[in-house]
Amino acid sequence: MTDQIKRKLQEEMNVLEHELVHELPKEIKKAAALGDLSENAEYHMAKQRQEFVKARLRQLGARMAELALINMENIPKDKVGLGSTVRVFDNSKNAEVEYKLVTSEESDVTAGKISTSSPIGRALLNKKVGDSAVVVTPNGNREMEILNLTTIHDQTEAK
Repeated sequence: MTDQIKRKLQEEMNVLEHELVHELPKEIKKAAALGDLSENAEYHMAKQRQEFVKARLRQLGARMAELALINMENIPKDKVGLGSTVRVFDNSKNAEVEYKLVTSEESDVTAGKISTSSPIGRALLNKKVGDSAVVVTPNGNREMEILNLTTIHDQTEAK
């Protein structure tokens, strides 16, 4: 799971590094050749883009470091955790809903993939089958009862 995310982040980092090292210096040099830098919009835009790219590279590097720290042994085998698929009964919707807890990069609410850092994800973490979870939302609290749980360890064993 995290290998795909790391690959995606590394691809983005490679594109940004190429832009930072090869393309932006050319743009800055070309814009600087146009004359007065105080009123040179092309120069200022290229410099702003350069700062944005540097900041994004720092952000991606930090996220890669965080992902490297994920230890499968620390993910619980009998409770909701990263990679778990959880079927819950949502009392506010009066319906059963299934969620898969994923990293923030993989989240896709329409596909039922929610981040462990989302309000629902945080409420479900470390719960067992039969437990209730209260999700605090701007529209009020939602109570969910966990009906079924398949952890990432169960999914790995099934393969």
